[in-house]
Amino acid sequence: MQKERLTRFINKYHLGEIVNSVVINSKSDKLSARFISGNKCLLGELSMEKSQIEDCVLGVYDTKKLITLLGVLGKDINLTVIKSGDKSIALKVSDVDSSINFMLTDTAVINDPPQLKEIPEFELNIDVNKTFMDKFKAGVGSLTPEVENFTIITNGDDVKLVIGHSSNQHTNRVTIPVNTTKVSDIDNVTFQATNFKEILSANSECESATLEVSSEGLSRITFKIDDYISTYYMVSVQDVD
Repeated sequence: MQKERLTRFINKYHLGEIVNSVVINSKSDKLSARFISGNKCLLGELSMEKSQIEDCVLGVYDTKKLITLLGVLGKDINLTVIKSGDKSIALKVSDVDSSINFMLTDTAVINDPPQLKEIPEFELNIDVNKTFMDKFKAGVGSLTPEVENFTIITNGDDVKLVIGHSSNQHTNRVTIPVNTTKVSDIDNVTFQATNFKEILSANSECESATLEVSSEGLSRITFKIDDYISTYYMVSVQDVD
């Protein structure tokens, strides 16, 4: 298989080291994973078709190390799951010249993301296209590390996204007007900016998506491209006064 297919899958949950441990399921030529950030402000679901990996369950405790090891290999790789009985204990991945061995962990030591039993109504839908992605990533990059959050502000008609929003007008901030397909007059909702920046970076090959926002403090965005479907839920955080 092409290494790039596997690394794309990994990057979509790793999110620049926001998520390091995950349980990956392989069944019927499909990879899937559910994951959660350490601060529990981000929850995600990811799948990839045509994986060419045998049916198994992989406990990946240190994704950063796995990425580093895969960097040793060339573009075309062979992946073998080493098992002890029914339990997967290691990954052996090789190219024409070399191979790497990555030890797996017991899935019981990896946090199991909670199931979202009740999803609130999303009253606001924001278009996320290439222009928005570029502006948001550049805006967060220009204000990091002093700014951690972004806030969605609407009066029921116009909607804007403010990176570094504060009631104090004498602060550094970036304001991005946005296009919407659904809008309601809801209170300001604030989310972690770095989380969303990494989500956009990991799915930058997608031409368009929709950021759905609920007044109850939850947002959702789904990317569908090639053989990948990735969905991310962000939980709101305390706004800056």
